[in-house]
Amino acid sequence: MAERMVFLGFGKWARADRIYALEPLGEGERGHGRRTRVWVEGVAEPIVASRTERTILADMGADTSQAMSPILDDALDLAERLAAAAEEGRVDLADLGRRARHILETTARPPEPEALF
Repeated sequence: MAERMVFLGFGKWARADRIYALEPLGEGERGHGRRTRVWVEGVAEPIVASRTERTILADMGADTSQAMSPILDDALDLAERLAAAAEEGRVDLADLGRRARHILETTARPPEPEALF
């Protein structure tokens, strides 16, 4: 059976059984596409992932005790990007709207099937 692959963001993947450490980046180190250092067996330097350690752990199969963790991480990422863009005087409302819609769609319940009779 093939080992589980974990998406780290921006086209980066690692085998779940080879990841041995995760470190959230501190304030000032985080930015667009920079959330977590991921140490992978056989790779000399840590990989900088665009996903949080909680979402990586969830993809690895770990119980993060929060079923909504990936959604919360997406919402926090959206808020962080909005705050940074506002400080820099550049806000891409189309991009923020797409991201917000995506987060809302992942939290919405599927429509009830229509009864035929």
